[in-house]
Amino acid sequence: MVENITQIGNLTDVLKIKDMAAYQDHSVVSREIIRKPAGTMTVFAFDQGQGLSEHMAPFDAVVFLLEGEAEITIDKKPYPVKEGEMIIMPANKPHALKAITKYKMLLVMIK
Repeated sequence: MVENITQIGNLTDVLKIKDMAAYQDHSVVSREIIRKPAGTMTVFAFDQGQGLSEHMAPFDAVVFLLEGEAEITIDKKPYPVKEGEMIIMPANKPHALKAITKYKMLLVMIK
């Protein structure tokens, strides 16, 4: 299940990012925080073993892990990423994500 919300709260609200997407068994849940012409910010919650299959995006994307551990594969090379760490997925490079443990991440797409 993937849940998308156009924008939550007011632009001046203080928000706790980790609480914005809840884990669901056997699922990947997403919640879009903001969508602007310059890019988007989305919070994801991955149940253990869940992932996103290999795909490409036309924009650079920053992944910041809020909790847990993931394996992020970029251009066929796997990278272990843990809570508090980030990685940049370059535009037009194939990438995939897999939950080693349950994890939450903030995805920032920059156009």
